[in-house]
Amino acid sequence: QVHLVESGGGLVQAGGSLRLSCVASGAIISINVMGWYRQAPGKQRELVATMTSGGSTNYADSVKGRFTISRDNAKNTVYLQMNSLKSEDTAVYYCNLAYRGLSIWGQGTLVTVSS
Repeated sequence: QVHLVESGGGLVQAGGSLRLSCVASGAIISINVMGWYRQAPGKQRELVATMTSGGSTNYADSVKGRFTISRDNAKNTVYLQMNSLKSEDTAVYYCNLAYRGLSIWGQGTLVTVSS
């Protein structure tokens, strides 16, 4: 069974930075997509950024130029560097691992950006 554990959330002022980490453990297939999604209060969960095991990335328009996703395949870890944070980035951020039709979620980590 695969488990995802996120860390790095917290409270930050607008304009600041945070780095989220997500470690995957268990029987992980090497060819996969890892990524970050977020859900703000009263809103649906939305994609933030994803990265394939081959290095291809996809970003939401709202975070392009501010957020950077990266991963360490040897450590089964994905990161999200978030710069120039805005109040509208406030949300619970969820890590996701997808492979062979499966989609696995972490428990989420709260990011609060104060204006």
